[in-house]
Amino acid sequence: MLRMVQCVKLKQELPGLDRPPIPGELGKRVFENVSKQAWKMFEDHFKMVMNEYRLNLMDPRTDEIFKQQVMEFLFGDRNNKPENFVEPK
Repeated sequence: MLRMVQCVKLKQELPGLDRPPIPGELGKRVFENVSKQAWKMFEDHFKMVMNEYRLNLMDPRTDEIFKQQVMEFLFGDRNNKPENFVEPK
């Protein structure tokens, strides 16, 4: 059965994730409030952030940046792009 959520990002009822995408309370919050579509949007956003800032996934500071980006992108009211980001043509 398809699990539906009231997506906080897209402001409509949409199919939810199959399981929490990350461990802990933040993962639970995402699972309960974010649609599959919005999570995919976040994944694309974070790839851009990783590339722009040249983040190393082995660096523990990257985890904190990731959590901050989850909060800002999915639960905040703005989409932060890295400083000096230029949209690809």
